[in-house]
Amino acid sequence: MKSYKPTMYKKDIFSINYQKLKENGIKCLVFDLDNTLALINEKKCPRKTKQLIKRLQTDFIIFIISNNSYKRIEPYKRDLGVDAVGFAMKPLTRGLRKIKKKYKLLKKEMIMIGDQLVTDIISGVNFNIKTILVDPLGKKDLKITSLNRKIESFIINRYRKKGIFKRGSYYD
Repeated sequence: MKSYKPTMYKKDIFSINYQKLKENGIKCLVFDLDNTLALINEKKCPRKTKQLIKRLQTDFIIFIISNNSYKRIEPYKRDLGVDAVGFAMKPLTRGLRKIKKKYKLLKKEMIMIGDQLVTDIISGVNFNIKTILVDPLGKKDLKITSLNRKIESFIINRYRKKGIFKRGSYYD
């Protein structure tokens, strides 16, 4: 079985050492939207998240990639002044390929940041870029995500038994 262990694991997007990412050559931060940047029922970007993204835009290309609809991501795209891909069909790598091509990036200059192992992290691993798993912001998920969480729980449980990964044991 291919290892889908994230490159890093952090509590949330505010716990990430972005300066270290910059020093390591990362130029593009690709964020998942739901339960990574905002709760699934939030219609507008939370102020704290908006402040972080605005600060990061001085050093990075910021991109939102979501399996959700354009209608869902459009307010965030507009409010944050970032580019976005909707209906990305993660764990497929179509959205990541679009970003790489559009911004003429090398894979080593990109990082995928999200709250789901079976969509966000697997997409990044399959595209051969670094990944950061964060804990979900909320307990509420979309119906399809509930199924993903069951698959994720199975994988994480196997990783825990092998000493590969444990929820709550954050690392760089």
